[in-house]
Amino acid sequence: MATRGKSIHLFLMDGTPKGRIKCTLANWTGIAYKIPRTELDKCKGRNDLSQSGVYFLFGTADQSDDNMVYVGQAGVRKNGEGLLCRLIEHKRNPDKDYWTEAVVFITSNNSFGPTEISYLENRFYGLATDAGRYTVENDNDPTPGNITEEKESELEEFIDYAKIVMGTLGHKLFEPLIEKSKPLVTVNSPEYELLLFLKRKSRKSGRVIEASCKQTNEGFVVLKGSHIETIDSESIPSGIKERRKKAKIDENGILQEDILVRSPSYAGAFVIGGHVNGMVEWKTKDGVSLKEVENS
Repeated sequence: MATRGKSIHLFLMDGTPKGRIKCTLANWTGIAYKIPRTELDKCKGRNDLSQSGVYFLFGTADQSDDNMVYVGQAGVRKNGEGLLCRLIEHKRNPDKDYWTEAVVFITSNNSFGPTEISYLENRFYGLATDAGRYTVENDNDPTPGNITEEKESELEEFIDYAKIVMGTLGHKLFEPLIEKSKPLVTVNSPEYELLLFLKRKSRKSGRVIEASCKQTNEGFVVLKGSHIETIDSESIPSGIKERRKKAKIDENGILQEDILVRSPSYAGAFVIGGHVNGMVEWKTKDGVSLKEVENS
C-alpha cells in the first residue's frame, strides 16, 4: 500500500526557525513544541505547557560530539505546574547541562494522565534505544504501567504521528539507519536501497577484507558484520580515521554496528583504512560497479 502524504503545520513562535516552534499535524490531537533551552522563560504563562506530557532533552557530548537525549515525563502537580516546570528544573540541574533544546508532546484536549505518560515514556525510550542514533541518557528503563488493549491501540497511534513530527523537527531519533522491515527491490524500482559489496586483499595485514554497504536517502551505511581493515594508511581522510577509532570493531576486525557516511568513497575508506574510489570498488552481487549502476 502506498504511503499517503501528511499535512504538517509549523508555527514559528518567535518569527525565526532558531526560536520556539509549535507543530501540529492534520487529524492528530497531539501538539509538539521545540523549545531552545535559552527560550524556556518565554514559555511561562502558557497554560498548555502546564499540562502532563512527555519530553526529550537534546544535546551533544563535550568530548565525542555524539548526539545525546534524555526521555522524560511530567505530570500535573498540586500547584498546577506540569511540563514547563519540569524543564526549568532540568535547566537548573548541573548533571544535565549538556542539553540545548527540548521537544515536548502534549494533547490539544489535555487527555494525558499518569498511565498514558508512563506508557509513552517507556515506548519512546525503547524506540530511541533500538534506533541507536542517539546516546540515551536515562539511568533506568522507564516502567510502562498497566493499560487496556484499547488504550494501547490509541497510544500507539499517537506514537506513529509523534515519530513523524520528531523527524520533521530535525531529530531522527526513532529512525534506524536501516529499515529492517523494508525489502530490497530491484535497481530499476523508483524507490530502492541498493545493497553493495567490497572485497579485496589488504596489503597491510594480508587479510581478505569483505564488507557490505547499503545506499539510503541519507548516504551509505556500512553494515554490521562487515570485515574491517584495522590498520590505517597514511592516505586515510582524518574524519574517517576518527570514525574508525570510535566505531565498535572487535579484535577480529568485525564491525559490530551500522555506520553511516555520506559518500561511497568514504564508506570504502572506512572499510580499508585508506583512500579508495568508492564508485568503482563498491559493486552489486552481480559484480556491477556503483558507477555503472548510476550511469545506467
